[in-house]
Amino acid sequence: MDTSASRAQLIADDTPARLAAKDSTLWGPAAEAEAAVRLGWVDTHERSRELVARLRELRSTLREKGLTRVVLAGMGGSSLAPEVITRTLDVPLTVLDTTDPGQILAALSNDLENTVVVVSSKSGGTVETDSHRRAFWQAFEDHGLPDIGGRFVIVTDPGSPLEATGREMGAEVILADPDVGGRYSALTAFGLVPSALAGVDIAELLDQAAEFAESITDEKDNPALALGAALASAKTVTIAPDGSGIVGLGDWAEQLIAESTGKDGLGILPVVVDGPSSPGFNGEGVVPVTVGGSAVGHLSTSGHLELAAVAVNGPLGAQFLAWELATAYAGKLIGIDPFNQPNVTESKNNTNAILEGGLPAEEPSFTEDAVEVYGGEGDTLVSALRSLVGAIGDEGYLAVMAYLDRVGDAPAEGLRDLLAAATPAPVTFGWGPRFLHSTGQFHKGGRLTGVFLQITGATPEDLDVPGKPYGFGELQAAQAAGDRQALNKRSRPLLRLHLTDRAAGIAQIVAAVKELAK
Repeated sequence: MDTSASRAQLIADDTPARLAAKDSTLWGPAAEAEAAVRLGWVDTHERSRELVARLRELRSTLREKGLTRVVLAGMGGSSLAPEVITRTLDVPLTVLDTTDPGQILAALSNDLENTVVVVSSKSGGTVETDSHRRAFWQAFEDHGLPDIGGRFVIVTDPGSPLEATGREMGAEVILADPDVGGRYSALTAFGLVPSALAGVDIAELLDQAAEFAESITDEKDNPALALGAALASAKTVTIAPDGSGIVGLGDWAEQLIAESTGKDGLGILPVVVDGPSSPGFNGEGVVPVTVGGSAVGHLSTSGHLELAAVAVNGPLGAQFLAWELATAYAGKLIGIDPFNQPNVTESKNNTNAILEGGLPAEEPSFTEDAVEVYGGEGDTLVSALRSLVGAIGDEGYLAVMAYLDRVGDAPAEGLRDLLAAATPAPVTFGWGPRFLHSTGQFHKGGRLTGVFLQITGATPEDLDVPGKPYGFGELQAAQAAGDRQALNKRSRPLLRLHLTDRAAGIAQIVAAVKELAK
């Protein structure tokens, strides 16, 4: 790829300096109002320093009370950055970004006496996070633990419903920067509070970002500008770790890129893979990016350096800021507003309607051992999958959406590589409902070329959501059904596989997909 024209365009528009100055007109008149209240992330690494001493003191206070286990209840931008930070620095943090009852029950059954729960929601109305809060409060009560309110730390925007709830609970309430959108919030309270309470030195992350920020107005030595130009040249970007020691950055970048660019029928499809040797890392129309490693390129006949692969090197704090800047640059080049998310609420609204009116009646097309097959074509699991893969168009992609337990049902994630080996098309994998807060925007608002494999599972043991007329299992099923409605509305090919026995069903699907590659 030759990105020189894109870089030249950004420089001609004085984009680096204007973005550093938080110029909300960069993305055009339609985006100006949104951008005017969404550019706090450009220098939040400086303004977040006021959190350092406060969080150090709060962690000390919590540990004096014996609260040494930190659980984070959050979705999307409220959970992905803290997970990357703590995994990279090998600090224990239990992340709940699911409605799967098995995963939640496991979190509730472990060391409650020493648990503090960080409840993070920018809007303050996130249904998953509110449900987690209710479940932990009930569990603390059932175990007869004292000072329940003191076992919660609330992170939310000023004036949100969760701020009022947190104060009523007697919880510690930390207000986040309202001028930063969720997916750009890695270095705000949303990324830093759970990380610091778990034991991370957040000052070091801010220092890393501050050092990198010195480059953001430079027109020549500007890594974020180069990355943004490369992203904008792609319809699909693959992201792989390559020896940097940073763990899981691709999942965070996936949300940032997909939700920021996937709208108005446009966008960059991010595909997260395990490494540069993973199936699908390279391919026609794909820009491969490694976190770590070395860039690969050659000089074109015109003398420009054409990159075959992009390498992004640097410490974690710098990585966060670099990718955020690059995504904003790419948004300008593509011609979209990188700060709104017009289609994210659709599946949420569908879910609420289903919870009120009940799950739709559906009958499987056929059942094969532990797998019920809904929709699609074919009369065997293999033929149904073969038909779905065959429906991928020339510029299409396959998205695997697993409404399962990402800990207990972890082998399902291996389906991405297996399916990528069976088709030249890009293949993504997302855990539901977690992906609804990231790639879900691209699925519905981006390029309408996707075909979809949804996997759901039976719930051996459900868990009531305290104060609500439904359990987590029903909520999870309603979210999956609501997502199906949104995709069916767009007439996208969709195959649903429901596992009556999760372990056996996953093994069956794995075996069936292996047949496709033969």
